[in-house]
Amino acid sequence: MRISVDEDRCVAAGHCVVAAPEVFDQREEDGVVVLLDPRPAEAHHGAVREAALLCPAAAIRLVRASS
Repeated sequence: MRISVDEDRCVAAGHCVVAAPEVFDQREEDGVVVLLDPRPAEAHHGAVREAALLCPAAAIRLVRASS
């Protein structure tokens, strides 16, 4: 799995950080998403999918990594 985020779309709701804190964080000054790991371990895939579904701005994009 590969992740990208659109910082311009982010509304700083923080749902991604709550769902997958190992993969997402927020900037201190404005709360915009910070991607900590664009290729998280498989153990985090479920939480990342949940974060993408919870994002009210649809700012998280998931791409299946090719083998």
